[in-house]
Amino acid sequence: MPPEPLTVRREPPPFRRAKVASTEPVTRWLQRVTVAGPELESVRTSEPAASVRLLLPVPGEDTLVLPTWNGNEFLAADGSRPLLRTLTPIPLEPERLAVEVVVHDDGAASRWAQTARVGDPVAVSGPGRGSVLDRRAPAYLVAGDETALPAIRQVLAALPPVPVQVLVELAQPDARIPLASHAVQWLEREPGNRPGTALVAAVRAADIAEGTRAWAAGEAAAMQSIRRHMFEACGIPRAHTIVRGYWKFGRSGGDAG
Repeated sequence: MPPEPLTVRREPPPFRRAKVASTEPVTRWLQRVTVAGPELESVRTSEPAASVRLLLPVPGEDTLVLPTWNGNEFLAADGSRPLLRTLTPIPLEPERLAVEVVVHDDGAASRWAQTARVGDPVAVSGPGRGSVLDRRAPAYLVAGDETALPAIRQVLAALPPVPVQVLVELAQPDARIPLASHAVQWLEREPGNRPGTALVAAVRAADIAEGTRAWAAGEAAAMQSIRRHMFEACGIPRAHTIVRGYWKFGRSGGDAG
């Protein structure tokens, strides 16, 4: 049989070269890396919770070769998949931005964030779409896990002064960060439970008033459950929700932030 035809997708923004400018811990479990370079002038975000693709250097190599777009994905010169991670950018200045990476035992982005040195090369593609928030909404529900903390912080800062329920599941209690002036229901992930279990339960138990808009991000299967609950049990119109899977449990390379 002939091979399946290649699905042609819209080409993302090209990669822009930059260098690590600084690194610092936000908490024990969240590391901020600032990158800078004149080519980042074109990587600007206007919406909260946008995304960028970060091209990480291959461990042990000093050079960074930019991948090319084949109509479906970015590939290295030898046809292999480059080391890419999708993260929430934190705009700083026209030629500087930061990303915050969850620190854990495995994951290329986690290792990079903990070992990056000033001057190390990186490249950035983006920005991807952000979140268009309804400023006329009477109330909001915002939910996520530790990978969504940088995005949640931006979403909360952009919301109008309406009632907001904030639910955040964490694996470690000291992973909490300040989230504007909102009261947050911090949920502890029980050892042995699948990530997202506590978050899904909290969303199902939440008192969601009519007209509430919802924003949620985190582990993909948990987000599917939350999306289904909002549509089927709560009757929230799809246009009133933004629910995004940031990573998949059990799949290596599930770094996000």
